[in-house]
Amino acid sequence: MSVPDEIWFTRCPVPTATGIAADRGSLAAEFAPDGIAVRSLQDAAARADSDGLPQSHFTHELTALFREGGNVPALWARSRGEATRVIALTWIEERQSILVRQDSDLHAPEQLRGRRLAVPRHDIAIDFWRAMALHGHSGALRLAGLTLEDAELVDVPGVRQGQWEGELAALRDGRVDAVYVKGAVAVETARRYGAKVAIDLDSVPDRRSRVNNGTPRPITVHQRLLDEHPDLVVRFLAVLLEAAEWAAGHSGDLHRILSAETGAGPEGVAGAYRDGTAGSLQLHLGQSRLDLLAEQERFLFAHGFLPAPVDVAGWADHEPLRLAHELRAARAAKAAGGATAQAATRTAAAAVPPSPATTP
Repeated sequence: MSVPDEIWFTRCPVPTATGIAADRGSLAAEFAPDGIAVRSLQDAAARADSDGLPQSHFTHELTALFREGGNVPALWARSRGEATRVIALTWIEERQSILVRQDSDLHAPEQLRGRRLAVPRHDIAIDFWRAMALHGHSGALRLAGLTLEDAELVDVPGVRQGQWEGELAALRDGRVDAVYVKGAVAVETARRYGAKVAIDLDSVPDRRSRVNNGTPRPITVHQRLLDEHPDLVVRFLAVLLEAAEWAAGHSGDLHRILSAETGAGPEGVAGAYRDGTAGSLQLHLGQSRLDLLAEQERFLFAHGFLPAPVDVAGWADHEPLRLAHELRAARAAKAAGGATAQAATRTAAAAVPPSPATTP
């Protein structure tokens, strides 16, 4: 079977091992000797030579695509019948909170009862912004034993330019009492609108209160790529493992990369990503993270974001990550022994057996 001329990757504007590997040139270096170009959907869109491909960030119809991003579009694509597989999960705390106006007395989850909570509505195929707000508010309410039915959900028209602008404008104007936000841009936007944190979801020990679009965050590939070129999948994951290891020891450089990836300045990055972020990019596919992803799936299906249920356990393919860890270890051992690392990894990658055919 012929090797593809190019493979693609896409990631959300958040901390990702894919973004770090791309910034460092590791992905391009890995596949250049094979004559395989590694292309980014985001870069292609910026150059206007994508021919509609950025839509694959949501649909994953592009079979030679690696996607590291929010789980709402990933679950939606799978729910629609796209033959994708989740091959790794990350969990990165990125400042999830409920914001209120400076003059608000709201400061505890039980005070959300009866309050007007902003829920944006965007005219897009899968409204992940709306899903995030609903689950964010739900996570805060559950801390007091409440549900979304105990509050008043207020639709807010989504704004295409600028994250959180529509919701925070509604808060400033008194149309809502509270807004859910997350991430680095939210820190800067909240300050511009004069909003303050009422409920810090990151401080809650129970991670279920923070299950949302980016927690956990899946890395997905198409089943066709797994079937036809499993070695490429394993090598791609091995590069991401190396990027996560590098980030753990280079927090200063990581902040520069996060600023570029998120579009936020140093203040936003520092406010959203606390101590420990540099060491939290590791890829896992353990049962605890799959259980949290399954909780997200149940929420999304119950609230009408998925056309059909997704069997999260059946969606996961553990073999590529297991082999990537072996490949990464082989590379490290060969490099430590003074051998040519690239030749050693090629040998190890060539030994990767095809993934067994499975029904998506």
